[in-house]
Amino acid sequence: MQWTLVIPLKPLARAKSRLAAAAGDGLRPALALAFAQDTVAAAVACPSVRDVVVVTDDARAGRELVALGARVVPDTPADGLNAALAHAALQVRAARPEAAVAALNADLPALRPAELARVLDAAKHFTRAFLPDAAGIGTTLLTAVPGTELRPQFGGASRARHRNSGARELGAAEAGAAPSVRQDVDTGDDLRTALALGVGPYTAAAAAGLLIAD
Repeated sequence: MQWTLVIPLKPLARAKSRLAAAAGDGLRPALALAFAQDTVAAAVACPSVRDVVVVTDDARAGRELVALGARVVPDTPADGLNAALAHAALQVRAARPEAAVAALNADLPALRPAELARVLDAAKHFTRAFLPDAAGIGTTLLTAVPGTELRPQFGGASRARHRNSGARELGAAEAGAAPSVRQDVDTGDDLRTALALGVGPYTAAAAAGLLIAD
């Protein structure tokens, strides 16, 4: 089974607001774009991924991510993260009703194609499945096999909401170790952890010389 990934991205001027304390507002938009570039590049390179759709109204980000192989759709609902993801999933299935669809965070700068493939290959055995983030509170990936509605409930304590919605939580027993798929970046601490895992070239360049205090 190959998947279509839908990736949401806020306008860069508003993205990753919690990183301002560590990076300042001058660097924050560039880091948000770099995270998305490394995420999309790794997703496109994943053998389990058929294609990548990014939902964004940011013109600059759209151009950069199209250059990496993504398709960009506007956030027509303009009603928050989950509405954007549901809209993208509907657009995908309007063209290909039997598509397997997964929602993936745009802030996974250490993402490795092989780890993403392992998680997606595990997810195909469940109608809906999700992967919790490294903090164990949120979600970085939500999947829905053909014929199943995605029903995204991202934001805040989404791990509990996705579990309560009937989605199968993927852990080591199903997907093995996949730290790069779980390590999203919201804070300076998160960025330091991602850098230790090994980020992609866009984030490495954007973060060069950035001092993040221990």
